[in-house]
Amino acid sequence: MNLSLFFKRMFALLACAGVVSFGTLRLAAAEHAEPAAAAHAGETTAVEHMEAAGGHAGGHAEAPEPTFVQQFLYSYLTAYMFCLSIVMGALFLVILHHLFDASWSVPIRRVNEQLACLAPVMGVLALPMLILGPDIYPWMSIDPATDHALNVKKILFNRPAFTVLLVGIFALWSFMALRFRKWSVAQDKDGAAIWTRKARVQAAWGIYVFAFSLTLAVFLLMKSLMHQFFSTMYGVYYFAGSVWTTLATVYGIIRWLSTRELKRVIFPNTIHYIGTLFFAFTVFYAYIHFSQYFLIWNAALPEETFWYVKREAGTWWDVGLLILFGHFFVPFVILLRIDTKMNILVMGPMIAWAWLMHYTDMTFNVMPVLYPKGLHVTLLDPICWGGLSAILAYVFWKNFKSAAPFPLKDPRLKEALTHHEVPAPGTAAAHH
Repeated sequence: MNLSLFFKRMFALLACAGVVSFGTLRLAAAEHAEPAAAAHAGETTAVEHMEAAGGHAGGHAEAPEPTFVQQFLYSYLTAYMFCLSIVMGALFLVILHHLFDASWSVPIRRVNEQLACLAPVMGVLALPMLILGPDIYPWMSIDPATDHALNVKKILFNRPAFTVLLVGIFALWSFMALRFRKWSVAQDKDGAAIWTRKARVQAAWGIYVFAFSLTLAVFLLMKSLMHQFFSTMYGVYYFAGSVWTTLATVYGIIRWLSTRELKRVIFPNTIHYIGTLFFAFTVFYAYIHFSQYFLIWNAALPEETFWYVKREAGTWWDVGLLILFGHFFVPFVILLRIDTKMNILVMGPMIAWAWLMHYTDMTFNVMPVLYPKGLHVTLLDPICWGGLSAILAYVFWKNFKSAAPFPLKDPRLKEALTHHEVPAPGTAAAHH
Protein backbone atom coordinates (compact mmCIF):
# COMPACT_ATOMS: atom_id res chain seq x y z
CA MET A 1 0.00 0.00 0.00
CA ASN A 2 1.34 3.40 -1.03
CA LEU A 3 0.55 5.47 2.07
CA SER A 4 1.94 8.65 0.56
CA LEU A 5 -0.38 8.46 -2.44
CA PHE A 6 -3.29 7.45 -0.24
CA PHE A 7 -2.92 10.44 2.09
CA LYS A 8 -2.50 12.82 -0.85
CA ARG A 9 -5.79 11.60 -2.31
CA MET A 10 -7.45 11.81 1.09
CA PHE A 11 -6.26 15.37 1.58
CA ALA A 12 -7.53 16.40 -1.86
CA LEU A 13 -10.94 14.84 -1.22
CA LEU A 14 -11.23 16.46 2.20
CA ALA A 15 -10.29 19.84 0.77
CA CYS A 16 -13.02 19.62 -1.88
CA ALA A 17 -15.56 18.39 0.63
CA GLY A 18 -14.56 21.14 3.04
CA VAL A 19 -15.12 23.93 0.53
CA VAL A 20 -18.50 22.57 -0.50
CA SER A 21 -19.71 21.80 3.02
CA PHE A 22 -18.48 25.02 4.60
CA GLY A 23 -20.10 27.11 1.90
CA THR A 24 -23.35 25.15 2.10
CA LEU A 25 -23.57 25.48 5.87
CA ARG A 26 -22.88 29.21 5.79
CA LEU A 27 -25.52 29.70 3.08
CA ALA A 28 -28.04 27.60 4.99
CA ALA A 29 -27.39 29.55 8.18
CA ALA A 30 -27.85 32.85 6.38
CA GLU A 31 -31.06 31.72 4.66
CA HIS A 32 -32.40 30.44 7.95
CA ALA A 33 -31.55 33.59 9.88
CA GLU A 34 -33.14 36.08 7.45
CA PRO A 35 -36.70 34.69 7.46
CA ALA A 36 -36.56 34.19 11.20
CA ALA A 37 -35.51 37.80 11.73
CA ALA A 38 -38.25 39.09 9.42
CA ALA A 39 -40.93 36.90 10.97
CA HIS A 40 -40.15 38.00 14.50
CA ALA A 41 -39.26 41.62 13.92
CA GLY A 42 -40.80 43.80 16.62
CA GLU A 43 -41.90 40.88 18.79
CA THR A 44 -40.35 38.50 21.28
CA THR A 45 -39.53 35.01 20.02
CA ALA A 46 -40.40 31.95 22.06
CA VAL A 47 -36.78 31.46 23.03
CA GLU A 48 -36.32 35.11 23.91
CA HIS A 49 -39.46 34.96 26.01
CA MET A 50 -38.12 31.98 27.90
CA GLU A 51 -34.79 33.72 28.46
CA ALA A 52 -36.52 36.87 29.64
CA ALA A 53 -38.75 34.92 31.99
CA GLY A 54 -36.07 32.88 33.66
CA GLY A 55 -32.89 33.00 31.64
CA HIS A 56 -33.04 29.23 31.20
CA ALA A 57 -33.59 28.66 27.47
CA GLY A 58 -29.91 28.67 26.87
CA GLY A 59 -29.07 26.98 30.15
CA HIS A 60 -26.71 29.43 31.85
CA ALA A 61 -26.65 32.09 29.09
CA GLU A 62 -27.48 34.93 31.48
CA ALA A 63 -26.04 33.32 34.61
CA PRO A 64 -22.90 34.51 36.39
CA GLU A 65 -19.59 32.78 35.97
CA PRO A 66 -19.93 29.06 36.75
CA THR A 67 -18.69 27.88 40.11
CA PHE A 68 -15.96 25.29 40.53
CA VAL A 69 -18.59 22.70 41.47
CA GLN A 70 -20.50 23.38 38.26
CA GLN A 71 -17.33 23.22 36.18
CA PHE A 72 -16.42 19.90 37.73
CA LEU A 73 -19.92 18.43 37.32
CA TYR A 74 -20.21 19.43 33.67
CA SER A 75 -16.75 18.04 32.92
CA TYR A 76 -17.75 14.90 34.80
CA LEU A 77 -21.01 14.60 32.85
CA THR A 78 -19.18 14.97 29.53
CA ALA A 79 -16.69 12.24 30.44
CA TYR A 80 -19.49 10.10 31.87
CA MET A 81 -21.56 10.19 28.68
CA PHE A 82 -18.43 9.25 26.71
CA CYS A 83 -17.77 6.22 28.92
CA LEU A 84 -21.43 5.22 28.97
CA SER A 85 -21.29 5.15 25.17
CA ILE A 86 -18.74 2.33 25.15
CA VAL A 87 -20.62 0.27 27.76
CA MET A 88 -23.94 0.60 25.94
CA GLY A 89 -22.37 -0.01 22.54
CA ALA A 90 -20.90 -3.26 23.87
CA LEU A 91 -24.27 -4.36 25.26
CA PHE A 92 -25.81 -3.72 21.85
CA LEU A 93 -23.12 -5.81 20.13
CA VAL A 94 -23.80 -8.71 22.50
CA ILE A 95 -27.53 -8.49 21.77
CA LEU A 96 -26.81 -8.26 18.04
CA HIS A 97 -24.61 -11.36 18.19
CA HIS A 98 -27.39 -13.47 19.69
CA LEU A 99 -30.12 -12.00 17.49
CA PHE A 100 -28.34 -12.98 14.29
CA ASP A 101 -26.78 -16.19 15.64
CA ALA A 102 -23.45 -14.98 14.27
CA SER A 103 -20.34 -17.14 14.10
CA TRP A 104 -17.62 -14.64 13.20
CA SER A 105 -18.22 -12.63 16.39
CA VAL A 106 -17.94 -15.59 18.77
CA PRO A 107 -14.19 -15.03 19.44
CA ILE A 108 -14.76 -11.37 20.36
CA ARG A 109 -18.00 -11.86 22.29
CA ARG A 110 -16.37 -12.25 25.71
CA VAL A 111 -14.70 -8.84 25.28
CA ASN A 112 -18.08 -7.26 24.53
CA GLU A 113 -19.68 -9.10 27.44
CA GLN A 114 -17.07 -7.80 29.86
CA LEU A 115 -17.48 -4.24 28.57
CA ALA A 116 -21.26 -4.50 28.91
CA CYS A 117 -20.84 -5.77 32.49
CA LEU A 118 -19.46 -2.36 33.40
CA ALA A 119 -23.09 -1.19 33.54
CA PRO A 120 -23.29 -1.63 37.37
CA VAL A 121 -20.13 0.47 37.73
CA MET A 122 -21.67 3.16 35.53
CA GLY A 123 -24.73 3.07 37.76
CA VAL A 124 -22.59 3.83 40.81
CA LEU A 125 -20.69 6.53 38.93
CA ALA A 126 -24.02 8.23 38.12
CA LEU A 127 -24.44 9.22 41.78
CA PRO A 128 -23.08 12.78 41.30
CA MET A 129 -25.89 13.47 38.81
CA LEU A 130 -28.48 12.01 41.16
CA ILE A 131 -27.22 13.82 44.27
CA LEU A 132 -26.13 17.16 42.79
CA GLY A 133 -28.73 17.40 40.05
CA PRO A 134 -29.71 21.06 40.68
CA ASP A 135 -26.11 22.12 40.00
CA ILE A 136 -26.22 20.39 36.59
CA TYR A 137 -29.77 20.56 35.30
CA PRO A 138 -31.35 24.05 35.24
CA TRP A 139 -34.92 22.67 35.15
CA MET A 140 -34.53 21.30 38.69
CA SER A 141 -34.45 24.89 39.96
CA ILE A 142 -37.44 26.13 37.95
CA ASP A 143 -41.06 26.19 39.01
CA PRO A 144 -42.97 24.42 36.20
CA ALA A 145 -45.83 26.91 36.64
CA THR A 146 -43.53 29.67 35.34
CA ASP A 147 -42.12 27.72 32.39
CA HIS A 148 -44.53 26.31 29.82
CA ALA A 149 -41.87 24.09 28.18
CA LEU A 150 -41.13 22.48 31.54
CA ASN A 151 -44.76 22.31 32.56
CA VAL A 152 -45.70 20.09 29.60
CA LYS A 153 -42.80 17.74 30.44
CA LYS A 154 -43.05 17.80 34.21
CA ILE A 155 -44.24 14.19 34.31
CA LEU A 156 -40.71 13.25 33.21
CA PHE A 157 -38.61 16.22 34.31
CA ASN A 158 -39.08 16.17 38.06
CA ARG A 159 -36.62 15.10 40.73
CA PRO A 160 -38.36 11.88 41.90
CA ALA A 161 -38.97 10.63 38.34
CA PHE A 162 -35.39 11.48 37.37
CA THR A 163 -34.00 9.43 40.26
CA VAL A 164 -36.36 6.46 40.02
CA LEU A 165 -36.08 6.12 36.26
CA LEU A 166 -32.29 6.27 36.21
CA VAL A 167 -31.97 3.74 39.03
CA GLY A 168 -34.40 1.45 37.24
CA ILE A 169 -32.63 1.83 33.89
CA PHE A 170 -29.20 1.00 35.29
CA ALA A 171 -30.65 -1.95 37.20
CA LEU A 172 -32.19 -3.24 33.96
CA TRP A 173 -28.96 -2.81 31.98
CA SER A 174 -26.97 -4.54 34.72
CA PHE A 175 -29.49 -7.39 34.85
CA MET A 176 -29.25 -7.99 31.10
CA ALA A 177 -25.46 -7.69 30.87
CA LEU A 178 -24.71 -9.89 33.87
CA ARG A 179 -27.11 -12.60 32.70
CA PHE A 180 -25.51 -12.68 29.25
CA ARG A 181 -22.11 -13.16 30.86
CA LYS A 182 -23.38 -15.67 33.43
CA TRP A 183 -24.85 -17.91 30.72
CA SER A 184 -21.77 -17.54 28.53
CA VAL A 185 -19.42 -18.59 31.33
CA ALA A 186 -21.74 -21.44 32.34
CA GLN A 187 -21.55 -22.80 28.80
CA ASP A 188 -17.76 -22.95 29.10
CA LYS A 189 -18.22 -25.73 31.67
CA ASP A 190 -20.84 -28.02 30.14
CA GLY A 191 -21.35 -26.83 26.56
CA ALA A 192 -25.13 -27.15 26.96
CA ALA A 193 -27.26 -25.56 24.24
CA ILE A 194 -29.73 -24.28 26.84
CA TRP A 195 -27.44 -21.35 27.63
CA THR A 196 -27.44 -20.25 23.99
CA ARG A 197 -31.25 -20.49 23.84
CA LYS A 198 -31.60 -18.42 27.02
CA ALA A 199 -29.33 -15.73 25.56
CA ARG A 200 -31.31 -15.65 22.31
CA VAL A 201 -34.60 -15.25 24.16
CA GLN A 202 -33.20 -12.39 26.23
CA ALA A 203 -31.81 -10.75 23.09
CA ALA A 204 -35.23 -10.99 21.41
CA TRP A 205 -36.96 -8.85 24.04
CA GLY A 206 -33.78 -7.10 25.12
CA ILE A 207 -33.31 -5.21 21.86
CA TYR A 208 -36.61 -3.36 22.41
CA VAL A 209 -35.87 -2.69 26.06
CA PHE A 210 -32.38 -1.51 25.14
CA ALA A 211 -33.65 0.95 22.54
CA PHE A 212 -36.33 2.43 24.78
CA SER A 213 -34.22 2.59 27.95
CA LEU A 214 -31.16 4.10 26.25
CA THR A 215 -33.30 6.81 24.64
CA LEU A 216 -34.92 7.61 27.99
CA ALA A 217 -31.56 7.69 29.80
CA VAL A 218 -30.04 10.04 27.22
CA PHE A 219 -33.08 12.31 27.45
CA LEU A 220 -32.69 12.50 31.23
CA LEU A 221 -28.91 12.77 31.45
CA MET A 222 -28.01 14.95 28.47
CA LYS A 223 -30.95 16.24 26.46
CA SER A 224 -32.64 17.67 29.57
CA LEU A 225 -29.76 20.11 30.01
CA MET A 226 -31.89 22.28 27.72
CA HIS A 227 -35.34 21.05 28.64
CA GLN A 228 -37.09 23.16 25.99
CA PHE A 229 -35.42 21.17 23.21
CA PHE A 230 -37.51 18.74 21.15
CA SER A 231 -35.93 16.02 18.99
CA THR A 232 -37.31 12.58 18.20
CA MET A 233 -33.91 11.51 16.84
CA TYR A 234 -31.74 12.41 19.81
CA GLY A 235 -31.72 8.89 21.24
CA VAL A 236 -30.67 7.18 18.02
CA TYR A 237 -28.13 9.95 17.43
CA TYR A 238 -26.44 9.08 20.72
CA PHE A 239 -26.79 5.37 19.97
CA ALA A 240 -25.07 5.69 16.58
CA GLY A 241 -22.11 7.55 18.08
CA SER A 242 -21.93 5.04 20.93
CA VAL A 243 -21.66 1.96 18.72
CA TRP A 244 -19.17 3.79 16.48
CA THR A 245 -16.90 4.52 19.43
CA THR A 246 -17.36 1.02 20.86
CA LEU A 247 -16.34 -0.62 17.59
CA ALA A 248 -13.17 1.49 17.53
CA THR A 249 -12.45 0.48 21.13
CA VAL A 250 -13.16 -3.21 20.51
CA TYR A 251 -10.95 -3.11 17.42
CA GLY A 252 -8.03 -1.86 19.52
CA ILE A 253 -8.62 -4.39 22.30
CA ILE A 254 -8.91 -7.29 19.87
CA ARG A 255 -5.76 -6.32 17.98
CA TRP A 256 -3.90 -6.24 21.29
CA LEU A 257 -5.36 -9.51 22.55
CA SER A 258 -4.79 -11.21 19.18
CA THR A 259 -1.12 -11.48 20.14
CA ARG A 260 -1.98 -12.71 23.64
CA GLU A 261 -5.08 -14.41 25.04
CA LEU A 262 -6.96 -14.51 21.73
CA LYS A 263 -4.06 -15.52 19.52
CA ARG A 264 -5.63 -18.88 18.61
CA VAL A 265 -9.06 -17.57 17.61
CA ILE A 266 -8.58 -14.21 15.87
CA PHE A 267 -8.13 -14.33 12.09
CA PRO A 268 -7.83 -11.60 9.44
CA ASN A 269 -11.53 -11.84 8.58
CA THR A 270 -12.43 -11.12 12.19
CA ILE A 271 -10.42 -7.91 12.12
CA HIS A 272 -11.87 -6.98 8.75
CA TYR A 273 -15.46 -7.45 9.92
CA ILE A 274 -14.94 -5.17 12.93
CA GLY A 275 -13.38 -2.55 10.66
CA THR A 276 -16.28 -2.88 8.22
CA LEU A 277 -18.83 -2.33 10.99
CA PHE A 278 -16.79 0.67 12.15
CA PHE A 279 -17.04 2.07 8.64
CA ALA A 280 -20.78 1.32 8.44
CA PHE A 281 -21.51 3.19 11.67
CA THR A 282 -19.39 6.10 10.45
CA VAL A 283 -21.95 6.54 7.68
CA PHE A 284 -24.93 5.74 9.91
CA TYR A 285 -23.91 8.34 12.50
CA ALA A 286 -23.47 10.99 9.81
CA TYR A 287 -26.87 10.14 8.34
CA ILE A 288 -28.63 10.40 11.71
CA HIS A 289 -26.90 13.63 12.74
CA PHE A 290 -27.59 15.25 9.38
CA SER A 291 -31.22 14.07 9.48
CA GLN A 292 -31.75 15.64 12.90
CA TYR A 293 -30.19 18.92 11.77
CA PHE A 294 -32.08 18.96 8.47
CA LEU A 295 -35.49 18.25 10.00
CA ILE A 296 -35.02 20.91 12.69
CA TRP A 297 -33.73 23.46 10.17
CA ASN A 298 -36.58 22.71 7.75
CA ALA A 299 -39.32 22.95 10.38
CA ALA A 300 -37.84 26.17 11.85
CA LEU A 301 -39.63 25.82 15.20
CA PRO A 302 -38.08 27.98 17.96
CA GLU A 303 -38.37 25.11 20.47
CA GLU A 304 -36.02 23.10 18.26
CA THR A 305 -33.82 25.55 16.39
CA PHE A 306 -32.53 27.36 19.48
CA TRP A 307 -30.46 24.27 20.39
CA TYR A 308 -28.42 24.59 17.19
CA VAL A 309 -28.42 28.39 17.28
CA LYS A 310 -26.71 28.22 20.69
CA ARG A 311 -24.12 25.91 19.13
CA GLU A 312 -23.35 28.32 16.31
CA ALA A 313 -22.26 31.06 18.73
CA GLY A 314 -18.60 31.89 19.14
CA THR A 315 -16.18 29.01 18.78
CA TRP A 316 -18.99 26.42 19.02
CA TRP A 317 -19.40 26.94 15.29
CA ASP A 318 -15.82 25.75 14.79
CA VAL A 319 -16.44 22.77 17.06
CA GLY A 320 -19.45 21.88 14.91
CA LEU A 321 -17.30 21.97 11.78
CA LEU A 322 -14.68 19.81 13.50
CA ILE A 323 -17.36 17.21 14.21
CA LEU A 324 -18.58 17.39 10.62
CA PHE A 325 -15.17 16.68 9.15
CA GLY A 326 -13.52 14.75 11.96
CA HIS A 327 -16.43 12.50 12.87
CA PHE A 328 -17.40 11.71 9.30
CA PHE A 329 -15.15 12.78 6.42
CA VAL A 330 -11.80 11.73 7.91
CA PRO A 331 -12.82 8.20 9.03
CA PHE A 332 -14.99 7.75 5.94
CA VAL A 333 -12.11 8.39 3.56
CA ILE A 334 -9.58 6.39 5.58
CA LEU A 335 -11.85 3.37 6.01
CA LEU A 336 -12.95 3.20 2.37
CA ARG A 337 -10.03 0.95 1.46
CA ILE A 338 -9.99 -2.67 2.61
CA ASP A 339 -6.28 -2.70 3.42
CA THR A 340 -6.50 0.28 5.81
CA LYS A 341 -8.94 -1.65 7.99
CA MET A 342 -6.23 -4.29 8.47
CA ASN A 343 -3.27 -1.93 8.93
CA ILE A 344 -2.67 -1.20 12.62
CA LEU A 345 -0.38 1.71 11.67
CA VAL A 346 -3.46 3.40 10.22
CA MET A 347 -6.10 2.04 12.58
CA GLY A 348 -4.13 2.78 15.77
CA PRO A 349 -4.28 6.56 15.25
CA MET A 350 -7.83 6.13 13.91
CA ILE A 351 -8.94 4.66 17.24
CA ALA A 352 -7.47 7.59 19.17
CA TRP A 353 -9.08 9.96 16.65
CA ALA A 354 -12.47 8.26 17.14
CA TRP A 355 -12.22 8.73 20.90
CA LEU A 356 -11.29 12.39 20.44
CA MET A 357 -14.15 13.02 18.03
CA HIS A 358 -16.73 11.31 20.20
CA TYR A 359 -15.54 13.23 23.26
CA THR A 360 -15.79 16.41 21.18
CA ASP A 361 -19.32 15.41 20.26
CA MET A 362 -20.24 14.94 23.91
CA THR A 363 -18.67 18.33 24.69
CA PHE A 364 -20.75 19.89 21.90
CA ASN A 365 -23.89 18.50 23.56
CA VAL A 366 -23.09 19.34 27.17
CA MET A 367 -20.81 22.33 27.50
CA PRO A 368 -22.71 25.08 25.62
CA VAL A 369 -25.11 25.09 28.58
CA LEU A 370 -22.30 26.20 30.88
CA TYR A 371 -20.22 28.17 28.35
CA PRO A 372 -22.66 29.68 25.80
CA LYS A 373 -20.06 32.00 24.24
CA GLY A 374 -17.69 29.29 23.03
CA LEU A 375 -15.54 26.29 23.86
CA HIS A 376 -13.84 26.51 27.23
CA VAL A 377 -11.40 23.75 28.17
CA THR A 378 -10.16 23.36 31.73
CA LEU A 379 -7.89 20.90 33.50
CA LEU A 380 -10.99 19.26 34.94
CA ASP A 381 -11.90 17.85 31.50
CA PRO A 382 -8.91 15.48 31.09
CA ILE A 383 -8.94 14.70 34.82
CA CYS A 384 -12.57 13.52 34.74
CA TRP A 385 -12.13 11.63 31.48
CA GLY A 386 -8.91 9.99 32.64
CA GLY A 387 -10.31 9.11 36.06
CA LEU A 388 -13.49 7.48 34.76
CA SER A 389 -11.62 5.68 31.98
CA ALA A 390 -9.04 4.33 34.44
CA ILE A 391 -11.75 2.98 36.75
CA LEU A 392 -13.55 1.23 33.91
CA ALA A 393 -10.31 -0.14 32.42
CA TYR A 394 -9.30 -1.60 35.79
CA VAL A 395 -12.67 -3.27 36.39
CA PHE A 396 -12.82 -4.53 32.80
CA TRP A 397 -9.40 -6.18 32.94
CA LYS A 398 -10.04 -7.66 36.37
CA ASN A 399 -13.29 -9.25 35.18
CA PHE A 400 -11.80 -10.32 31.87
CA LYS A 401 -9.11 -12.36 33.60
CA SER A 402 -11.68 -14.07 35.84
CA ALA A 403 -13.03 -16.22 32.98
CA ALA A 404 -11.89 -17.72 29.68
CA PRO A 405 -10.95 -15.02 27.14
CA PHE A 406 -13.45 -16.40 24.61
CA PRO A 407 -16.50 -18.72 24.73
CA LEU A 408 -14.87 -22.17 24.90
CA LYS A 409 -17.88 -24.30 23.98
CA ASP A 410 -20.11 -22.01 21.98
CA PRO A 411 -21.96 -23.97 19.23
CA ARG A 412 -20.63 -21.56 16.61
CA LEU A 413 -17.00 -21.56 17.73
CA LYS A 414 -15.91 -24.35 15.39
CA GLU A 415 -17.45 -22.54 12.45
CA ALA A 416 -15.68 -19.34 13.48
CA LEU A 417 -12.32 -21.14 13.60
CA THR A 418 -12.63 -23.23 10.43
CA HIS A 419 -14.51 -20.96 8.03
CA HIS A 420 -12.58 -17.78 8.49
CA GLU A 421 -11.12 -17.43 5.01
CA VAL A 422 -13.04 -16.87 1.79
CA PRO A 423 -12.02 -19.58 -0.75
CA ALA A 424 -10.29 -18.47 -3.91
CA PRO A 425 -12.38 -18.37 -7.12
CA GLY A 426 -12.80 -21.87 -8.52
CA THR A 427 -11.72 -23.58 -5.29
CA ALA A 428 -15.22 -24.66 -4.35
CA ALA A 429 -15.90 -26.06 -7.81
CA ALA A 430 -12.66 -28.03 -7.74
CA HIS A 431 -13.91 -30.02 -4.75
CA HIS A 432 -16.98 -31.32 -6.60
